[in-house]
Amino acid sequence: MPEPLQVTAAEAGQKLLQFLSRRFEEPQSVLHRWIRTGQVRINGGRAKPFDRVKLNDEIRVPPFAGAGTKAERVPASSGGKELPPIVAETADVIVFCKPSGLPVHPGTGHTDSLTTRLEAAFAGSPFIPAPVHRLDRDTSGLLLVGKTYAAVRRLSDALAAHDGSVAKDYLAWVQGECPWSRPKRLEDHLAKRTVGAQGREKVVAGKSRTGGPDEKPASLTVRSLTVREGRSLVLIRLHTGRTHQIRVQLSERGFPLVGDVKYGGPRCGDGLKLHAVRLRVGEETYTALPPWAGPWRVAHLPPEWEDV
Repeated sequence: MPEPLQVTAAEAGQKLLQFLSRRFEEPQSVLHRWIRTGQVRINGGRAKPFDRVKLNDEIRVPPFAGAGTKAERVPASSGGKELPPIVAETADVIVFCKPSGLPVHPGTGHTDSLTTRLEAAFAGSPFIPAPVHRLDRDTSGLLLVGKTYAAVRRLSDALAAHDGSVAKDYLAWVQGECPWSRPKRLEDHLAKRTVGAQGREKVVAGKSRTGGPDEKPASLTVRSLTVREGRSLVLIRLHTGRTHQIRVQLSERGFPLVGDVKYGGPRCGDGLKLHAVRLRVGEETYTALPPWAGPWRVAHLPPEWEDV
């Protein structure tokens, strides 16, 4: 009989099924069977898949389970690529400055991502740090990663609740002379649609004020900071976190992002001009200037918001 697994501080709070999925390279159907047949026990008692594990709980698993332990397998390869620069790190979180071009998660056509690099860097750890939110592949800037399950869940819940305890600000260059020198609230309902002969997916803004059945409310506040040669540098505070939200909402009002050809913006040789510049988590505020050069360079942090 193998020694019971002990729940670490980083793992506490997970559902039992999540805990086992992170510890073992087994299909969820197999893990469900282990639990259903009583081969997995918490502190000697039978358990259910969605029971939450607590710090120092002892989890008994079947004798043959050790063959699939993730910690004993070859670490996932990151292709020799390092983690992005770390802006700050605490006991609970890591704040990275993600470069443009690096996806947060792997997907079709690309295996390199922040999560695969985290899996390689923290191979064998009881809990692999996980992103709390996402940035589009071509968006650069601050990204929050939880080092413990409790931190990931707490911060994810705060973002979903839009209670102000986590706030994200972005800088973007847009085409056109943006007139909003004072903060301007933009409200839309967004939905994903298949468009064009090739059937590509695109986010569009609905025309109804109340929104259709598959449309989700999207809200942000934007302010123009400077206008230069027909382009505007704008500061954006997100109030919701919809896919391509900033890109779509600004394009809908005639201000597509520089480098965002998909939503009507002009081409730019060095990429999309959208950067997560400031991140507030509770009492802490983290900042990172965009890496843009030439006419796009931003030398100073944007002003703080007032009454947003």
